Amino acid sequence: MQVSYKNIHPEFRLNGLKFSKEDLSEVGYSLIKEGETFEIAIGNFLLSWSNDSPVLEVNTSGSTGVPKTIILEKQYMVNSAIATGEFFNLKPTDTALLCLPCNFIAGKMMLVRAMILGLQLDYVPSSSEPLKDVVKAYDFGAMIPLQLENSLVEINQIKKLIVGGAKMSDNLISQIQGLKTMVYETYGMTETITHIAIKKANHKTYKIENFRALPNVRFSVDGRGCLVIDAENISDEKVVTNDLVNLLSDKEFEWLGRFDSVINSGGIKLFPEKIESKLSSLIHENFFVAGIPDAKLGQKLVLLVEGNIDAVKTLESIKLLKSLGKFEIPKEIFTLDSFVWTDNGKIQRSKTIAKL
Repeated sequence: MQVSYKNIHPEFRLNGLKFSKEDLSEVGYSLIKEGETFEIAIGNFLLSWSNDSPVLEVNTSGSTGVPKTIILEKQYMVNSAIATGEFFNLKPTDTALLCLPCNFIAGKMMLVRAMILGLQLDYVPSSSEPLKDVVKAYDFGAMIPLQLENSLVEINQIKKLIVGGAKMSDNLISQIQGLKTMVYETYGMTETITHIAIKKANHKTYKIENFRALPNVRFSVDGRGCLVIDAENISDEKVVTNDLVNLLSDKEFEWLGRFDSVINSGGIKLFPEKIESKLSSLIHENFFVAGIPDAKLGQKLVLLVEGNIDAVKTLESIKLLKSLGKFEIPKEIFTLDSFVWTDNGKIQRSKTIAKL
């Protein structure tokens, strides 16, 4: 029998309190009226979830384009929650931590998973150091890479952690290898109701792990080599992405980078995200690489750094990195006082480049 969005699991708890479907609107109103800023977003979502509409509006982050509002079916969100529960073997009364903002899909889906799967969910402010004042242990949680990076000392309080919103750097992946926590990197977007593919970031079965599909999800590629997602339980239509992949099967792929950020420098295709991952062990400020117009190369690979660094010394150190190919070494380094960011902490690359 299909689980309906109209029902709340009897084991669902929010900050230790039991709520029925009928209670949600009252809780939502209370959070909006009396809660802190981050709690208002939780209240707004609970109101939207408890009303009679079978759909709700969700905002995209705008990190790879113009922010927009899309319509999602509540039942599809339930289906996504069930798929996550199956993949991670989540059971009623398992504990979970919400430390992501509920303005966006990742935070909203933590609430949906708790309500549908019967999880006991606690929430804390969505800061860059979410575990700073947390003493309790949890079975499940979700973070962005920055939160994980700032929580390495305390992260063993969470048994299973999913990480999304941005690619995990090579440096961060190396730092989590000795952790007890099972860390999984996720692939997804608002249109796919968060993750539709997962790969292990530590406790690996194989030396190289690729993204594997969640239940009822299949993959193909279009003429550009970009991923196409077929997931009838969460979308009426196939989702065509701008993500270049190496398709290994209809259930597995290697992610290469964004089609719209690939740099063609002298006929050589460069993937910024892969270069940035290699540079993460050396550069600790906020940074990214990009291609800018060049008369000879067509596009010239450059490095943009937020804040002040010694560009000459940094470039010399980059040239010594053995992991970088000769074409992956930036031709020039630019520094900016500040990057342009989205509301949920992602760099808006094109707008930041425009500041140059």
